[in-house]
Parts: sequence; C-alpha cells; structure tokens
Amino acid sequence: MLKCSTSLWSADLGNLAAEIHRIDPFSERFHLDVADGHYTPNLLFFPDLVKALRPQTQKPFEVHLMTTDPLAWIDPFAEAGADVFIFCFDAVPDPDAVFKAIKASGKEAGVSLLITEDLDLLEPHWQNLDVLTVVGTAMGIKGASMDGGVPDKIRRARHLIDQRGLATLIQADGGIRRETVPLLAAAGADYIVPGSLMFKEDPVAMRQWLATLRRET
Repeated sequence: MLKCSTSLWSADLGNLAAEIHRIDPFSERFHLDVADGHYTPNLLFFPDLVKALRPQTQKPFEVHLMTTDPLAWIDPFAEAGADVFIFCFDAVPDPDAVFKAIKASGKEAGVSLLITEDLDLLEPHWQNLDVLTVVGTAMGIKGASMDGGVPDKIRRARHLIDQRGLATLIQADGGIRRETVPLLAAAGADYIVPGSLMFKEDPVAMRQWLATLRRET
C-alpha cells in the first residue's frame, strides 16, 4: 500500500503545529521542502522551524534540500531533528561526499531526480540510496501537472531495485492528484508526497482510497 510523506508546504502555514496534529494519524512521514532562493526561486523551511516542530510528532521528518549547497545544510537540519535527507542530484559535483555526510549524521539518505534526468546517473550510487524521489514537475513549482513519463521512470526503477535485491524506497513528488496516484501505485511507488490531496480533502477517505490501489502485476 502506498505510504505518505506529507508535504507541509501545502499546510496552513500559520498553524503548522495544529496541521501536524490533524494529519499525523494519516502520514508515515512529514516532508519539508528546503529552498534557498537560488536553486529554485522559492524560500522555504529552515532549521529553527524544524526544531520548533519536532516535538509535535514522533513521525520522521524528511527534508528535501532544493539548494545549491546541500552539504552545508546537513548538520544544521540533523541537529534540528530531521531524519531523512533528500538532495537534488544535479546540484552537487560530488554526490558521494553528500552521502557520506548524511550517513555520518546517522540519518537516511536519498536523491531527487529531475524530469530530464535518467536513472543511469545513479548507477554508482545505489548502495547509498535509502530513498529515490522521482520528481514529476519542474523543481520548486507548486500545483503543476505531473509529467507523463513519471510512471514509466518509476516502473523502471522498481524493476532495477527488485532485480538487485535493494531496499531503496521509491517516492513520487510533484503533481500528486487523484488522477495520477493510481498510475504511480501501479508503477511500483512506495511513497507519495501529497500536499493538497491530504490537506484539502478528508484524510480518512483519502487513506481508505489509497488502500484500494495496487501495483500492476
């Protein structure tokens, strides 16, 4: 069954603690986008906010480092209470250095791939990947439609991971809608990153619906 790493970017930002409490029973993780205004035009979540929100839930906090220098942010967010780090693969010249820093902090490591980036880029790095985030929209763009090639990319990743006996989780982020989620489930995603799908709908009904979706055989 699909699990949820719920995006707090889509929550009521003026009432984040209350939003976490409301959605906590329906989320396996909480996803916090971190944007530096350079890698993407957005400015989003910061270590002190993660630290302030950390007591509100025991669920893991997953930070998506949409930054030009993800290495600089690992220690501050790890100390603030982040549990999982996703960094943008195209943002770093030396992914191994970032993986090493994340693992040294005792946290889980993952990368996000742009729509235009192929899975072949990850060939030297699979052993370090706890999570592969397949991004379905332009990075940092909220409310956009999912690129039509995402399910096939997930399908290919699923085949590779299963064939090699890896434990890497596949996560879909961007364009998570009622009409796209069944395609992602069928392709073999483990997680989705719901925003409005969680916060704007009835979360009980939404999770019941997710439970009906199956991977294609």
